[in-house]
Amino acid sequence: MAPPPPPAVHSPSSNQYTQQFLSNVLSQRGPSSLPYSEDVKWLIRQHLVSLTDTCPSLQPKTATFTHNDGHTVNLLQSDGTVPMAYQDVTYNIPVIIWLMESYPRHAPLVFVNPTRDMIIKRQHPFVNPSGIVSIPYLSNWVYPSSNLVDLARNLSHFFSRDPPLYSQRRPNPNPNPHPPPGTSFSSSGSTRPAIPPRMYPPSPYGSGGGGVGRIMDDPSEVYKRNAIDNLVGKLHSDIERLRKVREADMEGLFSAQGVLRRREEELSKRVKEMLDEKEGLEHQLQMVLMNTDVLEGWVRDNEAKLKKIGNANGVVDADEVFEPCDSLSKQMSDCTATDSAMEDVIYSLDKAIQDGAIPFDQYLRNVRLLSREQFIYRATASKVRATQMQAQVASMASRISQYALS
Repeated sequence: MAPPPPPAVHSPSSNQYTQQFLSNVLSQRGPSSLPYSEDVKWLIRQHLVSLTDTCPSLQPKTATFTHNDGHTVNLLQSDGTVPMAYQDVTYNIPVIIWLMESYPRHAPLVFVNPTRDMIIKRQHPFVNPSGIVSIPYLSNWVYPSSNLVDLARNLSHFFSRDPPLYSQRRPNPNPNPHPPPGTSFSSSGSTRPAIPPRMYPPSPYGSGGGGVGRIMDDPSEVYKRNAIDNLVGKLHSDIERLRKVREADMEGLFSAQGVLRRREEELSKRVKEMLDEKEGLEHQLQMVLMNTDVLEGWVRDNEAKLKKIGNANGVVDADEVFEPCDSLSKQMSDCTATDSAMEDVIYSLDKAIQDGAIPFDQYLRNVRLLSREQFIYRATASKVRATQMQAQVASMASRISQYALS
């Protein structure tokens, strides 16, 4: 546990000692460090310094806090009194403000700290019998706007409306017409709030016999304190300047990080487009290779045939150039040729009947016979075409699988 800060005397020197104390305890590392987030320690220090400036009696220190499950942790607290105006008289309510591990994102834990001569008012609207304070400001705590100075002002306001502590009436074996300090009674016998006088811890430099907390006037001590004050002031100036430089550097790094993220998204988009284009080109390449293989095979198969059908003069008969590659193609060629021939014969019969070259009954008989045969050939050609299509699809599927495996 860190040593307590200097006396609760509102002066520039005590303010510097408070700042030095908070800087020391919040900068500790290792097992003795306080369990606060590193990114909010500067805000905790600012809250406590502002609270000490506003309410000098509330001095920060470290203490051990025990949770309900028995777990103990070393935390910061502000221990002192909060002023309260009641019936035109100002009283001081002793309180302890614990800064929990999640502070300042969550509200602190506030207790009233009655002395042995005080009791907590029963059924108080803002203080339970165990001393825990629950005013609306704590319930509506908002990070980062809420702070300890406004909390102290709200405590003073709500305690003035309804004091949470009262003094106890104790029998006095030696009646004295003058009541002891800190306790007062009305003529009707009722009690009124009574708060002990404000107490300050002794000075770390010792005290004289004429008063409490008076600093020694030894010149060497004065020189030492002045040197420490100057050193602390320079240190805080350097820390503030370094903090501003680091904040500027962080802003620049955040900006660079944003630019890099945008570039990363753009590059990812372009890479995806290139991968899609590569996949399409690979598919087209497979189709080209397959068609090239088909054409090269056809050329190889027909080069020898071209040499056979050519005569001595090198003239090729056009009718003998093409020949069916299989039985289905030959059957398809025969059906198509026969169909075309029958179509020509029917056309010639139409011309002959128009010119009167043949009798009409002979024309009808020949057309009926030719039409019947033409229908048979056309039906056969349709079936052959369907069979060829199925065979072609099966051949293409086998070739695609072959290229995919290669």
